[in-house]
Order: sequence, then structure tokens, then C-alpha cells
Amino acid sequence: MPSRSKDIKTSKLSATTSPSSTPSLTSELSWDVVPQPWHPHKGQKAGVKFLIEHAAAGLFADPGVGKTSITLGAFKFLKKRGVAHRMLIIAPLRPCYLVWPAEVQKWADFNELKMVVLHGPKKEDLIYEDADIFVINPEGLQWLLEAEKTGKRYKAGGRRLAAIGADTLVVDELSKFKYSNTSRFKMIKPILSQFQRRWGLTGSPAANGLEGLFGQIYMLDQGRTFGPYITHFRQEYFIPSYDGFGFDLKKGAEARIYERLQPIVLRQDANDFVDMPDLMLQPPRFFELPKLVRKIYDQLEDECIFEHDAKVVSASNAAVAMMKCRQVAGGAVYADEQLRILTKVKPQRDVIELHDLKVELLKELIEELQGKPLLVGYEFRHDLARIQAALGKEIPYIGSGVNEKQAKAIERDWNKGLIPVLLGNPQSVGHGLNLQGSGCHVCWFTLPWDYELYDQFNRRVYRQGNKNGKVFIHHLAARDTVDELIWTTLQNKRTGQTKLFDALKKMRGSRKSAVYKR
Repeated sequence: MPSRSKDIKTSKLSATTSPSSTPSLTSELSWDVVPQPWHPHKGQKAGVKFLIEHAAAGLFADPGVGKTSITLGAFKFLKKRGVAHRMLIIAPLRPCYLVWPAEVQKWADFNELKMVVLHGPKKEDLIYEDADIFVINPEGLQWLLEAEKTGKRYKAGGRRLAAIGADTLVVDELSKFKYSNTSRFKMIKPILSQFQRRWGLTGSPAANGLEGLFGQIYMLDQGRTFGPYITHFRQEYFIPSYDGFGFDLKKGAEARIYERLQPIVLRQDANDFVDMPDLMLQPPRFFELPKLVRKIYDQLEDECIFEHDAKVVSASNAAVAMMKCRQVAGGAVYADEQLRILTKVKPQRDVIELHDLKVELLKELIEELQGKPLLVGYEFRHDLARIQAALGKEIPYIGSGVNEKQAKAIERDWNKGLIPVLLGNPQSVGHGLNLQGSGCHVCWFTLPWDYELYDQFNRRVYRQGNKNGKVFIHHLAARDTVDELIWTTLQNKRTGQTKLFDALKKMRGSRKSAVYKR
């Protein structure tokens, strides 16, 4: 077995993303950061205290509160007292490279903590480093756990996990484990009991409804709060939806869920502890679809299942049809035989372009802003291509094909005010990037169904450190289409998550008041 190295700098420099990649971002950060003393604000002190006192704990904190430094502060406290020894952090890839190492280097209080990123061709050697903290992305779990699927379950090996010797597990972006039927959840479930402490961090625990809380809380307490099985959780708190495709809360179940959560979760609102700009959600900027496009759209919307034969491609379910409707509303759609028949248009590179009204609306907004930086959210590759064709190929973007080093350079230039328009895919921008240094405007070219993606993308700009008094969120939408439906749905989901947060804060405040009176 390789011996544990005593020089952590070697491990940092080795954590590259691929054999041919440029030097890792982790190593790049090491040379230009002057460590500063960490002076935690009131909310961070409360967070550290909560994690120290709870072996199973969820920190439901807004971006900007400082979840990362709270976690490092709690771990350092326990480690100094010999209670904790090593910590394993599961986080999306971008935070693995950009957030956690940067926090260790940024604050002098944490410089003594040695960290490695388990990613890239040398990860097999890195597990034997003499480090305090190991960081891995969810996609690396199967390798780390040596998980093998047998039937519907996974059996985990023990060699690599034992080599790390972590007694504390931290799940950054806990909502990534909200579905208990996913492979990543099933892989880690058998080994949860090996950790003495399990902490979960998220700002969007109930972005798409309270049902998603089961998997997240199970990661922390192995079923003590909501029971060991999702079926029992649903039976206790939910009833099947009238359409048969989901679940609705039983009468009074919402309050009971909040009550059960309260002992294990700390809710922290950024507005309570740090100076935050006002969030200004702008109503959609609507436009009408051209007559021909409206006819195509209506037919796609009406026929969720198309006739399947040699010439016509069938939409297997309503989700596929709605995906096409979203694209048509945006102005272009990936071609299939059905759409070729409907549009009678010969596609270019398998994309049928139908209108440029949404692109024109975006251009109008950019003109109105008079050079103020604008972050634009898109989803489809043809959205990106058409926006760049209209605004200029040099317009930077963060999405598929942009690596971590390039993203960091774009982040730096944006925060310096050097980029007037930045295009971003929510899957790539939603975590790990801080874009509050320049600009206070976000525009949604393609609205997502997932409220977590929507919320986290907005919070790249709407966060502590944005010196503008207000942050504006703009929305572009085709009238009487799925665009309008998604907008309404997102606002409802925001209301639902806000109710959860408010309830947790109120109950904790009531409990503190009761203790004080006694």
C-alpha cells in the first residue's frame, strides 16, 4: 500500500481534470490568495454551533451565508478536540475545484487543513494522501465506493473508503440526493452508518415540492425523521394526485413535516445576516407567435402522442411533446420526421429555425440596459448558437465544452466588468460560480421547469457582495404557450419553498423563546 505523503501541495497540484488538461485550478489558486483572518458573522457562529451539536444536521442556508466556511469551522473545532479526524465532502464538480479549496486558502484559520480533490487520472494515489479533507463529485462515488449492482441494490467495497478513513460526511448541495430511487442514492445508502457525523448543505431543499425532502433527510439520519422507506413517507403525508402522475399533501401534513424537520435542520436566510440587494422579479416580456408557428405549436401541444409508423416519429410521453413546445416557443427545434412534415422546412444541421422573436426581445433588453452587464440563461444548444449569431460569436458562455479553468477566467473577467453579456446554461452555472462582482441583471431566454436550477442560477448574481441595491430577474416568454405555464409554476414553487423556510425559522424561534422563559 502506498504510504501517506506528508506534502499536501503535491496532492493539490496533482488533482487535474484529465491527462491532457492544463494545470488544475486548485494549484492556480494557491499562488495568488493572501489568507485573511476569518471573522464569522452571527449566522455563521450559529451554524458552527448547530453542526457541532448535531451529528446529523441539515443546513438550509441561502447562497452568501457562508455554508462552506461554517462547515470548515465546525470540522476544525471537532478535529482540534480529537472528536473528528477526516472529512469526506461530496459536491458538484465545479465546487470541488473552485469553492472548497478556495475557502481553505482564503481564510488563515483554515490554512492548516489539508485538502485533496479526488478527480482525474491520479485519484487512485490521492486517496492515500495524509489529508484532513477529501472532496469528490457524485459521479465519482461508484469508483470510491467500489459499488457493484446486484439486482436493485448496490454492494459497496471497502478498500478505498477505508484508505481515506473519514468519520465525517458532508453532502454539499444535498438536494442532489432528493430522489431515493437514483443510483447515487442507492450506492451510498449502505455505507452511511460508517460515518459518525453526516451534515447536508443546501439552499434549495424543496425546490420542486416537499416530497423531495425524504431522500435528503435520510442521508443525514437514516430514516429517523421520516421513516426508512419512501413508500411509508408518502402514505403518511401524501395522497396520489388526481392525474395519477404525482402526489399531493394530505390535509395538515405540511405542518407535521415542518415539525418533524425542526430538530435536525437549521434554516438561515441571507437577509438576516448579510447585506443583500432587493430581488426584483420582473413579469415576463411577452410576444405573440407568428400564425404559422402558432399552428405548429398548437398541433404539437394537442397531440402529445403522435401516430407511430414508418414515416412519423412518436412522442413517447407528454414530457417529450412539451420539450418540443418549449423549443418552438423559443424559435427553433431539433428536427424529427413529424416536425419536418408539420413545418415543411428543410432543417439545417437537424435544427428547424421558426422565428427570431425571442432573440429580438433579448436584443431590445440589452439596448435598454445601456451596457449594464447581463447574465442570460439558455438551455438548448440551438438557443446558444442563435443568440451568438445575433450578438456576435465572441459573446462568452459557460456551458457544455467550457472547462473549469475557462469558467474561472470568465468568472474573473465578468466580476471585473469586462463582459457586457454572458450566456450561461443553468446546469453549468448553477453551483460554484460567484458572479455578484459586476452587474445586477439576469435574463431567462429559456425558462426551466426545475425551480432549483432557476433559483441557483439567479443566486449567482443575487448574493452578498453585489453592491447594487437591486437585482433584476427578467423573463422572455411567448404568449399562451408553455413559457407562460412554466413562469406560473416557478412562482408557485417559490411560494412552497418559502413556506417551508418560514415555518422552520418560526418554530426554531418559538423553541428558543420557550427555553428562555423557562
